[in-house]
Amino acid sequence: MTTPFPFTAVVGQDDLRLALLLNAVSPAVGGVLVRGEKGTAKSTAVRALSALLPEVAVVPGCRFSCDPAAPDSGCPDGPHEPGPGARRPARMVELPVGASEDRLVGALDIERALAEGVKAFEPGLLADAHRGILYVDEVNLLHDHLVDLLLDAAAMGASYVEREGVSVRHAARFLLVGTMNPEEGELRPQLLDRFGLTVEVAASREPEQRVEVVRRRLAYDDDPAGFAARWAEEESAVRQRIVAARELLPRVRLGDGALRQIAATCAAFEVDGMRADIVMARTATALAAWAGRTDVLAEDVRQAALLALPHRRRRNPFDAPGLDEDKLDETLEQFSGEDESDDDPDPDGPGGGGGQPAPDSGPQGGGDTAARPEAGEGGEPQASGSTEQSAVRAAEPFRAKVLSVPGIGEGTAGRRSRARTEHGRTTGARRPRGVLTKLHLAATVQAAAPHQRARGRSGPGLVIRRDDLRQATREGREGNLVLFVVDASGSMAARQRMGAVKGAVLSLLLDAYQRRDKVGLVTFRGSSAEVALPPTSSVDAAAARLQSLPTGGRTPLAAGLLKAHEVLRVERLRDPARRALVVVVTDGRATGGPEPVALAGRAARLFAAEQVASVVVDCESGPVRLGLAGQLAGELGGTAVTLDELRADSIAGLVRDVQGTSRRAA
Repeated sequence: MTTPFPFTAVVGQDDLRLALLLNAVSPAVGGVLVRGEKGTAKSTAVRALSALLPEVAVVPGCRFSCDPAAPDSGCPDGPHEPGPGARRPARMVELPVGASEDRLVGALDIERALAEGVKAFEPGLLADAHRGILYVDEVNLLHDHLVDLLLDAAAMGASYVEREGVSVRHAARFLLVGTMNPEEGELRPQLLDRFGLTVEVAASREPEQRVEVVRRRLAYDDDPAGFAARWAEEESAVRQRIVAARELLPRVRLGDGALRQIAATCAAFEVDGMRADIVMARTATALAAWAGRTDVLAEDVRQAALLALPHRRRRNPFDAPGLDEDKLDETLEQFSGEDESDDDPDPDGPGGGGGQPAPDSGPQGGGDTAARPEAGEGGEPQASGSTEQSAVRAAEPFRAKVLSVPGIGEGTAGRRSRARTEHGRTTGARRPRGVLTKLHLAATVQAAAPHQRARGRSGPGLVIRRDDLRQATREGREGNLVLFVVDASGSMAARQRMGAVKGAVLSLLLDAYQRRDKVGLVTFRGSSAEVALPPTSSVDAAAARLQSLPTGGRTPLAAGLLKAHEVLRVERLRDPARRALVVVVTDGRATGGPEPVALAGRAARLFAAEQVASVVVDCESGPVRLGLAGQLAGELGGTAVTLDELRADSIAGLVRDVQGTSRRAA
């Protein structure tokens, strides 16, 4: 068995270690989400935590880790007789991103259930994680249907496996810990809210600390057992402190003054629902127990807010997590209770427990940040469309009309285009390929019925053979690759016009976030095109690149289309099942080089030949319109819409069958 890296040997990352330890003291806090760049010891710290958890008492032989003091009355391995039980270390179960539904919740033998009425159940990872830790690395990349199952289990404390009326239920209460790199995409708000605490981690910029990180890692790699032995005393001390804090926790008093501060803080930061108040209260209580106190102080409330609120105050997907600490301190001071006489004499100072620094510290509110590119770094913007202008601010986003790829795909589950998926409405049946996951009961009975006499059926039950089983085929929705090709040339450079264009693209990015798409961004201006953002699940990154996009120069439309075509070619090799939707944002003009219009037409016909779904967002303005964007849409085999028509309340059905739109454009 591999020796884990000692928890106490992790250098720095104070907030991360504190959040994990608070959950070890009080699992009711609700878990922790660790956000940060790669290579910042996220996974190392989480895996090291399991070695510090106290042992748990379990019923011998129970596959579902029932507590002998209070066994689950509905346990599939029960009923259990009272007894002393056995003790074992707390488990940490890892959920792979590519896990199947059966691996997560368990599998039921459908054949035996139908033919014999026997619930032959093989437990999944949720059963293994009961009364332990469920760790999801890269949780933001987890498939939506697995996220739904996690949400249900976390909310109910139990897992249900349903197969055509045959069901199994077992307890599934676990500490949910997830790690993620925000550059690869954000979490669904429902799952984000299920994590009690969140911390942001980043690599230290201090040379001495970085040296110590490398020194300890090399020492561990050379001799894991010896390195762990050198930290055994520190590990034992932390383990004993966790046990002492757990014993003290029931005696910690959460006074009315602290409760008023918690409620006022949640109200001041406009968090949704009441879960934040409850999590803050539990976290503040755990902080007091960890410090060896029986009273919750203002410093505990402050630290609890820094850990429990940043991921809940986001008002839209592009808001950066974090808290205005000055506003937090003002709120705590305003609602300080009389029962906090033992507070730290300097509750507003750094003694609040080493809380998470707000990412948006400095100019608050984000408005200044968004406006900064408007002024530019090189002085006043140039008036001429042939020279580069500084980036302009995007207009207010709006709810965009749904763009979809025609036909039925088989890509990653999402919320945009029609697809054959494991989840959705049942459309038919087929013979299973491999393990049966979704039984089509009627088709199975129909396949078995003609053979009952030949199989010697004598009782009420059907005689079922594996060849009779039928897999249900289902139709749901998939996520697509939405590739934006944005004209940033001088013809688009009017400040008011470019602001509207950015607002429209930002609206489409919000839509892509909600529909679980990958996005990419290609821009063209001057004499060339560039991939501003390779295809990624991080819609935030695309929005950031869009905000800083400058304009000016000629319009190399053909270069932009050819660059987009190359991006799609490479992406098909990486993810062949994911279909693409190309959104070209331009006024249709093409300048620069020999025969720019003809060259752009030839580039566009490459997309039509491969039947790539496309939409041209026509940015042409003014009383006289040349209709060039419509001509481009015809060459692409797609359709053209104006900025006004892009709004959800304007028209219906923007992207239809590729061949049909091609004929209409012609």
